[in-house]
Amino acid sequence: MKITLKDGSVKEYDKAMSIYEIAADISEGLARAACAGMVNNEVRDLRDVLEDDCELSILTANDKEGLATIRHTASHVLAEAVKRLYPKAKLAIGPSIENGFYYDIEHEPFSREDLDKLEGEMKKIIKEGQKLERFTLEREEAIKLMEEREEPYKVELIRDLPEDSVISFYKQGDFIDLCAGPHLMSTKGIKAFKLISSSGAYWRGNSENTMLQRIYGTAFPKKEELAEYLVYLEDIKKRDHNKLGREMELFATVDVIGQGLPLLMPKGAKMIQTLQRWIEDEEEKRGYMRTKTPLMAKKDLYVISDHWNHYKEGMFVLGDEEKEGSEVFALRPMTCPFQYFVYKQSQKSYRDLPCRYGETSTLFRNEDSGEMHGLTRVRQFTISEGHLIVRPDQVEEEFRGCVELAKYCLTTLGLEEDVTYRLSKWDPANSEKYLGTAEEWNRVEDAMRKMLTDNGIEFEEAVGEAAFYGPKLDIEAKNVYGKQDTMITIQLDMFLAERFDMTYIDQNGEKVRPYIIHRTSVGCYERTLAWLIEKYAGKFPTWLCPEQVRVLPISEKYADYANAVDVKLKENGILSTVDNRSEKIGYKIREARLAKLPYMLVVGQKEEEEGTVSVRSRFAGDEGSKKLDDFIDAICREIRTKEIRKEEALEETK
Repeated sequence: MKITLKDGSVKEYDKAMSIYEIAADISEGLARAACAGMVNNEVRDLRDVLEDDCELSILTANDKEGLATIRHTASHVLAEAVKRLYPKAKLAIGPSIENGFYYDIEHEPFSREDLDKLEGEMKKIIKEGQKLERFTLEREEAIKLMEEREEPYKVELIRDLPEDSVISFYKQGDFIDLCAGPHLMSTKGIKAFKLISSSGAYWRGNSENTMLQRIYGTAFPKKEELAEYLVYLEDIKKRDHNKLGREMELFATVDVIGQGLPLLMPKGAKMIQTLQRWIEDEEEKRGYMRTKTPLMAKKDLYVISDHWNHYKEGMFVLGDEEKEGSEVFALRPMTCPFQYFVYKQSQKSYRDLPCRYGETSTLFRNEDSGEMHGLTRVRQFTISEGHLIVRPDQVEEEFRGCVELAKYCLTTLGLEEDVTYRLSKWDPANSEKYLGTAEEWNRVEDAMRKMLTDNGIEFEEAVGEAAFYGPKLDIEAKNVYGKQDTMITIQLDMFLAERFDMTYIDQNGEKVRPYIIHRTSVGCYERTLAWLIEKYAGKFPTWLCPEQVRVLPISEKYADYANAVDVKLKENGILSTVDNRSEKIGYKIREARLAKLPYMLVVGQKEEEEGTVSVRSRFAGDEGSKKLDDFIDAICREIRTKEIRKEEALEETK
């Protein structure tokens, strides 16, 4: 048996060898560091026995897959600790994830004190140095074992497997868990770990199932790396829009109003208004015509578009379908069918195309309650929606224009470096989910792939992520916790023009079908606001700030001058306020800093006499005394150009 190692060298053995034994043969140090093996590009357990020629890499904590193995083993140690301290708890699943691991458990909610107790028990298990042993059972024997151990979720998982399956388990001490691996050889391989938090999670992600408790944790090969990660976690907690946005009074949620239905507070509403006005003006410059269409429509509209067949579960339906003669409506989950009828109000010529329709659309989608989160996943939201009805020869140019608009928006907001691009394709294995034929889908996907390549866009491809009527370009970004969300989409629609009988008269006087491009320019405004909160930790570019300047009189004697300064700022379109409270100036400055304001203007006797203001900024600290008109000119230019000023004096803004 020839084993080709990572460095190209070859080891020969005259008998079958486990991956761990091969690692030990190479060096004892490598065996101690080994976490798993990569055999012909497949991650394998160290216990796996190799019998044939292959390529082998020994994976350590320095490899992504090796670190995942450490974390997976840590999840089993957590599960054993749970069963020791809470014997009646029922175990579900416990995988490794990008930044650590989790385990889902049927139990009452865990407090921070509970997590600390579990950490202590995990340390005992690790210190015991329990060996992890793998064994397999036939399906019925596996079911019997888990039934005897009173683990109903494990039983359910096993029953979902084919009858001829051989089921893999791992044993450490008296603890046994259903698992395919891979795992470390011993619990002593876990050097540094931390249980981070606990939250509710539905079994198998279905809100109709039992609510379990998900304990999140992480593990690293060194304590120093764990310490760095915990510092990082503290930073992202400060940036979490769901926390920071509420603290800054940008939005709120209320139980009696409903989950996924956030209230935009005055400051948050002002930011959304600023974004909307900017986008609407920019789209108008680019030839878009604005529409305003109803928030609901009869079922008949969605039957034509086929949303009723493909998307009904995600819609809010009004009326009783079962009641004879009852009119059934639905709140709109998208604007496209409405804008198609705007197009159809008059016969178009080839000279009239492209028709670019834009709308600031409020939409409604019946998201699962377990998916709701702050402003990123809501049931009512507003989107910069648009549809371009184009001739076939215009598709590439108009598609490019949509991409350029999206890039312009991202660049202006300072978000362009945070995104990735994905070509979302249909899934031929589930063709019943889509309109059209394989030939049509392949043709349009090939054309879209070429357009992206020709425009120098690096992208990934994802099967099964297309809309039911066509492929799309998804522009995506991760939130502070690493979850990926789609921020902007540009879709090619191959079928709805026919379903809505949309036509134009071509050069030969014939009625022909147009192509349709669905697109957003900045996407969902609520989700974009969440993204901006996390990107800037609440320290927004001045043009986006709901309060751009706060005027701070040194004492009540200068309130009139402060108010006069405020009036002049407002006359120039600057969002300003005056802090006329009877507080010391140092306190007022600290309050303004905590509010993350771009500018503070301190005024007293000298400033009133000279017609100046003492400028303090988030960017450069104390900027000194300036003529009021000079300050207004500078900030107006900053707002007009949408400049993103960098902080030069971080200590000044703490």
